Amino acid sequence: MSPFDVHAVRADFPIFARQVNGYPLAYLDSASTAQKPRAVIDSMVQLYETSYANVHRGVYTLGQESTALYEAARETVRAFLGASSTREIIFTRDATEALNLVAYSYGRANLGPGDVIVSTELEHHSNLVPWQVLARETGATLRFIHIDDHGSLMLEELDEIAAAGNVKLLAVVDQSNSLGTRVPVRTLADWVHGQGGVLVVDGAQSAPHRPIDVGALGADFFAFSGHKLCGPSGAGGLYGRRELLEAMPPFLTGGEMIRSVRLERTSWNELPWKFEAGTPAIAEVIGMGAAIEYLTRIGLDAIHEHEAGITRYCLERLDEVPGVRVLGPEDPAERGGVVSFTLEGVHPHDVAEILDSVAVCVRAGHHCTQPVMERLGVPATTRASFYLYTLPEEIDRLVEGLHRVRRTFRL
Repeated sequence: MSPFDVHAVRADFPIFARQVNGYPLAYLDSASTAQKPRAVIDSMVQLYETSYANVHRGVYTLGQESTALYEAARETVRAFLGASSTREIIFTRDATEALNLVAYSYGRANLGPGDVIVSTELEHHSNLVPWQVLARETGATLRFIHIDDHGSLMLEELDEIAAAGNVKLLAVVDQSNSLGTRVPVRTLADWVHGQGGVLVVDGAQSAPHRPIDVGALGADFFAFSGHKLCGPSGAGGLYGRRELLEAMPPFLTGGEMIRSVRLERTSWNELPWKFEAGTPAIAEVIGMGAAIEYLTRIGLDAIHEHEAGITRYCLERLDEVPGVRVLGPEDPAERGGVVSFTLEGVHPHDVAEILDSVAVCVRAGHHCTQPVMERLGVPATTRASFYLYTLPEEIDRLVEGLHRVRRTFRL
C-alpha cells in the first residue's frame, strides 16, 4: 500500500488524462524525465501572464515581482537540499551543466600533473566525460572504481587508487540511472576527504526520490536537474560549499555575473550570481521551485516508500516472464525505482516499440552509460523507472506487454 493516495496524485498531472493507441498512459520512464503537475504548469503560466520581466534589473513592479519569485525558488532549493545558505545554490540548465561547471571552474584551478581524479564505472556520461576532458587538459590521472556483476561498487579498490597519486577529486553518482544502484556516498565522502580531496555528487536520480541533506552526505558539490523532479526542462542547479565557490573563477562570463566592468578589467559579482551569466531561465526556475514545493507537500519519505513498494512488485512480476534477465542489485533495498532488464532473443528497441503499442512507455538503449553496458556484456537494456504517480496495475500492464512481445517473436 502506498503511504499516499496515488490516484489523487495522478489527478494533479494533466497528461494522465490522455490515451495512446487507445490505452491509458502507463509512463514508466521517469528516470529520463518526469511528468509535470498542474501546480508547475500554472506557476509558469501565471508568471508569463501577470509578472514576467527580467530579473535583478528592473526597479519597476514587474521586475521586482519576477525577481522575488526567482529568488524565492532559490530558497526553496536551499531548504530542499539542506544547504546552509542560498549563496551556495547556483542555478544551471541541468545537472550536466552543473557538473561541467565544477570540472571547468574548480578542476582547472586546482588540478594538475600528479593529481588523481576518481570516478566510477557506474557513471552517466555527464559525470564521466567532463573528467576525461579535465584529466587530458590538466595532466591529472583519471582512475575508476569498478562494479561487480550486480552493479555494486568494488570499494576494495580504494586502497590501490589512493596509492596511485594525490587524490584531489571524487565524482560519483548518488543513484545509477541505468541500474538503480544506490551508492554508499557517505563512505566515499569520508574516504576522499581523508585523502584531502573533494566530493562531487551527481544527484540527478536521487534528489527527486528521497530526502537529501548535502551535509549528511558529505558532498562538497551536488548537481541535480529540475525536469526529473517534476519541474520544466532547462532548469537545474548546483550546490557547492561556499568557501569553494568563493575561490573558484566564473564558469561563463557576460552580464549579471559582474561587479564592475572597465575596458581594462572586470571584477566579479558575489555568490551565487558570479556563476549565473546572462538572462537566466526565469520561468523554468520558478516552475522548478513550484515542483519542489509540490513534492515537499507530499513528502519525500512517502515518495521513497511508494517507489520501494513498486520496485519490489516489479521485480516479483518480472520473475514470472521467461527469458527476462534483470540487471543491477539483487536486493531491492540496494536499488532505487529503476529496473533494467533484457529479454532473451529480442532487442530492447523492439521490446520498447511493442510495449508502446499498448501505451507502456519504457526506455531502451544504453541510457548514457555505455561503460556499464560493456561491463555487464549487453549492448542495451529495457528500463522501467517509477515515480510518485506509478500504479501497481501499470506494472501488470508491463508484464502483460512482455508476454505480448514473446508471442510476437514466437518465443
